[in-house]
Amino acid sequence: MTTAARYPVYLFLTTLFITAYAQEKKTIPPGEENALTVLNQSPRHGEWIDIPYEGSAVPLRTWISYPERKGKAPVIIIIHEIFGVTDWIRSVADQLAKDGYIAVAPDFISGLGPNGGGTESVGTRDSVILLIRSLSADESYKRTNAVFDYAVKIPSANGKIATVGFCWGGGRSFGYACVQPKLKAAVVYYGGSPDAKTLATLNAPVLGLYGADDERVVSTIEPASMEIKKLGKSYEYEIYEGAGHGFLRQQSGRDGANLKASENSWKRMLGFFAKHL
Repeated sequence: MTTAARYPVYLFLTTLFITAYAQEKKTIPPGEENALTVLNQSPRHGEWIDIPYEGSAVPLRTWISYPERKGKAPVIIIIHEIFGVTDWIRSVADQLAKDGYIAVAPDFISGLGPNGGGTESVGTRDSVILLIRSLSADESYKRTNAVFDYAVKIPSANGKIATVGFCWGGGRSFGYACVQPKLKAAVVYYGGSPDAKTLATLNAPVLGLYGADDERVVSTIEPASMEIKKLGKSYEYEIYEGAGHGFLRQQSGRDGANLKASENSWKRMLGFFAKHL
């Protein structure tokens, strides 16, 4: 091969290396558009596993990412958006693994899709949304409990478990903190807050992270905050100016506000987990 012929190959490999190095230096997950590229370049171990679910012949299809560290690690259960388990959700798991956690991301519509499939079996995003909306809160908590029971038995886990959820999953993360007494912490990314009846049994400290231009969700913060104060429980939150709903996934949106919110919220979340895990 001549020098001229080798040059495009060299340029391609150099670009690939620089891209991978740049992502490893990043301290937040990628935006949706770069998720698959980041996953393909990750040095961490990630794989699909099946978690048995009592009463169902179909297990919960789950993505798990492991950190590279000495000693046992806490587990973060990721509760996905209304779009199901996507490449972006898997990239969030990879980033949490990079941050030192075992990240477990179950597909909550496992068994509900065509031929008993999950997100991957459904033809359109709108169809995924319809399936997830058909899943009751109680059923989603039962499925989360199955994942919780699996997670505490992971050999490299230290037994401490928290949740983080996004959009639909943010609301479920908040709600799960009210039904699982062994949960150590819950993070809510732009998810609605539970009602007063549900909050009466809040067990774990909660951190909420919201975009200011997301009034549908933001309007639920103050009522929840007042109720939790009455109960003497812990609820911290931050609202990021200029950011919209789904800012962590849509980092390129809203003239830089979403990216700024993503960077600040991820740092805040890691501090919260370090405190409680």
